[in-house]
Amino acid sequence: MRPNEFINQFLHQLNNVITPGAEALGSDMQQKLRAAALAAFDKLDLVTRDEFDAQQAVLKRSREKLEQLEQQLARLEVQLEDRQD
Repeated sequence: MRPNEFINQFLHQLNNVITPGAEALGSDMQQKLRAAALAAFDKLDLVTRDEFDAQQAVLKRSREKLEQLEQQLARLEVQLEDRQD
């Protein structure tokens, strides 16, 4: 979910919770709530789902490569021991 979509959904849900009397304050209150929500979310270290998925894929490939290198190292160590004997 993109940050703006998330904030819009958050504000929509917040509007559903606010009493009808508070809604009478209108768009000015909604704009202030939106600005406050944006400021709060900007302070958080959030990433999009796409960024998270991309980093997760990179981590998976890195783990697979590390496992391959560990296996290769183990084989080379065995070969080295065999030559020394």
